[in-house]
Amino acid sequence: MAVSTVLAGARVVLPTGVVENGRVIVDDGRIAGSAPADAPSLDLTGHWVVPGFVDMHNHGGGGASFTSGTVEEILTGVHTHRLHGTTTVVASFVTGEMDFLGRRAGLLSELAEQGDIAGIHFEGPFIAPCRKGAHDETLLRDPDPADVRKLIDAARGQAKMVTLATELPGGIDSVRLLAEHGVIAAIGHTDATYEQTVEAIDAGATVATHLYNAMPALGHRTPGPIAALLEDERITVELINDGTHLHPAALELAFHHAGPRRVAFITDAMDAAGFGDGLYSLGPLAVEVKEGVARLVEGGSIAGSTLTLDRAFKRAATVDGLPVESIVQAISANPARLLGIDDRVGSLEPGKDADLVVLDADFDVKGVMRRGSWVVEPKLA
Repeated sequence: MAVSTVLAGARVVLPTGVVENGRVIVDDGRIAGSAPADAPSLDLTGHWVVPGFVDMHNHGGGGASFTSGTVEEILTGVHTHRLHGTTTVVASFVTGEMDFLGRRAGLLSELAEQGDIAGIHFEGPFIAPCRKGAHDETLLRDPDPADVRKLIDAARGQAKMVTLATELPGGIDSVRLLAEHGVIAAIGHTDATYEQTVEAIDAGATVATHLYNAMPALGHRTPGPIAALLEDERITVELINDGTHLHPAALELAFHHAGPRRVAFITDAMDAAGFGDGLYSLGPLAVEVKEGVARLVEGGSIAGSTLTLDRAFKRAATVDGLPVESIVQAISANPARLLGIDDRVGSLEPGKDADLVVLDADFDVKGVMRRGSWVVEPKLA
């Protein structure tokens, strides 16, 4: 990559809308407002240029687990997702022993400090046994604020989010603790009532962990958490748009009620993302991936996904019929804002990191740039 480069001719998605025949100027790893007259130019006519994707809920990929992998394996997983357009990723843990999670948090905090990942998400162990999904029930525990604090401290300032069943003993106090420390309190793997969910939101919860999944279904007499999460302007709802976790009508319902500013597309990816079918582990549990769908060997529960965010983007555009601007909000801008890093990533604006994705007219990835360097260099016909 030259010091200054102009990406020209594409449909560029900016916070203000789509610019036809737009220009993105990259200078020294950042997006610039102007370029020298002799700066080289890359003609991207017929393509889209969108911000790099931001995945705030991701357990691994490329055969590597963020919960249990070595540093080298973790970096392999991160790189796998970068190849699919995710230039910013939060490493999510599944339930484990407290001491083990603390040690892992210490290890991954170093990667976060180096900028390889954007922080740590603890999905468990503070979740409801009856909504455990692909978590080991023997390792679950109530969200005692002292235990929550131990994990935050172990992450050395790199804890970004904790998923809790806030109806459990200590749940509300833990939400308050997380809010006080600037960590996202996410409601998920929960059996909460509508009223209990409202109480958690009032206490400071701001995210719904993979809305619809691992929580009671929406009912007309017992609306449960889904209604409370969709109706409250303070909540951003995660959605796994892989065609397995959600019916298209459920996604449409979420977008209709929450609006594009309150949706975050995530992968909830496990090791097999970008790798293939076979037998894997999710924490201590055995998982079989068949035809791209991950399920526990024991019991058959869905065990995360094999999704990459480029597939979520394409499905949103071609199957769900969402406007590209709304998809960009959900896949880049909103998660960056929630993570508190929207001053650097999440949109194509001067001064921000040159993190971007080049898509063709069919919404397939043709180029990925991170901090001004090509991860996937466009090879244009």
